[in-house]
Amino acid sequence: MANIIGKIFLLYTGITTLLLPVSMAQRSIDQFDMAILNHLAEGRTPTQTKIFRTISDVNNYVNVGVPAALLLAGTIDNNKAMRQNALYIATSTATTAILNSVIKHLFKRKRPFKAHVNFVPVYESGGYSFPSGHTSSTFSTMTALSRAYPKWYVIAPSLLWASSIGYSRLYLGVHHPTDVGAGAILGAGAAFGFGFIRP
Repeated sequence: MANIIGKIFLLYTGITTLLLPVSMAQRSIDQFDMAILNHLAEGRTPTQTKIFRTISDVNNYVNVGVPAALLLAGTIDNNKAMRQNALYIATSTATTAILNSVIKHLFKRKRPFKAHVNFVPVYESGGYSFPSGHTSSTFSTMTALSRAYPKWYVIAPSLLWASSIGYSRLYLGVHHPTDVGAGAILGAGAAFGFGFIRP
């Protein structure tokens, strides 16, 4: 009996020793995230809040509007390449949304205001936090658009818009910085992954 208890104790000690660095790393990431979010929350103003709430709210319309506009223009102009680019952007963004949903349910990370009850967001968003769906979808759309039309006057506004969406999610207090970073990587990665669809 003592031998079994000894083995269980050793197993428990071994598992605890292995998980301790993971737990400490998670705590450090959480502290980093909350330091940024608290700093942003302290600097909120009514005007900025209205701007970033609007930017965040129109995100889905932009993500649907970009490929829809290309498809319409390509159909009117009988431009096969433009229609193909519309398909590329739409496929990248839709796949990103699906992957984002799957990852959210795997990690089940709480929103900042649920993990830290003293943190006050601009509004309370539902669902899980990691990765940021707004950020991943817009980075997918804008990266695909930039790859389809690699001109500075497409790339610069695309990057500015995608970055603004990511920042808005932090400013509003509905995502951790690491959620936004992961969302950007996921979205851009999907756009590069589906590059074979481009004409």
